[in-house]
Amino acid sequence: MTDQDRLLDAALTHAVFDGWSDRTLAAARAECGMTEAEAKAIFPRGAVDMALAYHRRGDLRMVTLLEAEDLSAMRFRDRIGHAVRLRLELADKDLVRRGLSLLALPHHAGEGARALWNTSDLIWTTLGDTSRDINWYTKRASLSAVYSSTVLFWLGDTSEGNAATWAFLDRRIDNVMQFEKAKAKFRDSKLADAFLKGPGRILDTIRAPGEGREDYPGRWHPEDKA
Repeated sequence: MTDQDRLLDAALTHAVFDGWSDRTLAAARAECGMTEAEAKAIFPRGAVDMALAYHRRGDLRMVTLLEAEDLSAMRFRDRIGHAVRLRLELADKDLVRRGLSLLALPHHAGEGARALWNTSDLIWTTLGDTSRDINWYTKRASLSAVYSSTVLFWLGDTSEGNAATWAFLDRRIDNVMQFEKAKAKFRDSKLADAFLKGPGRILDTIRAPGEGREDYPGRWHPEDKA
């Protein structure tokens, strides 16, 4: 177990009561026998780095479990729903609630949005998405909207086994599937053909992020199209 894992494990109990805070970090490092400097080296920004580490841990556990499952018999929309449900089942409501209250602050909002996007990206990538054009973005944007709304519903859900949340999730995925069908119908229309041969040609230049990229969401290469 790494020092980060030890420190994060120690922080979990305290975070339920004190939130993701400097107080939680201080209590956790004391339990681990770490100095303040050692703890700061692991979580330089304190509370927000702890909250993000907890979120990333959930993401990695989700990926591990998804990769170990045989989902071939499922429709793709059901695989997406299964992945979102699995991700939430790996999380603790109190810790997520504490994390959201922190990441909702204006100076941390960018970190929260990035964490949400990364979760959606991991779900699509783990389930085998191979899109490299604008669909790479639309898929992740749609799933981010589904995931974030489901998290908010889940936090207030008191139904047995979170049954109401899973029904809500199913409805949200149905909405996305209806949008995808409408999008496909538009692509096959004469209007879309005219648009894509005219001003819409710029959409063909949009590419998903590639290896070796710096921290930016995608690339646009004007030279891809004359």
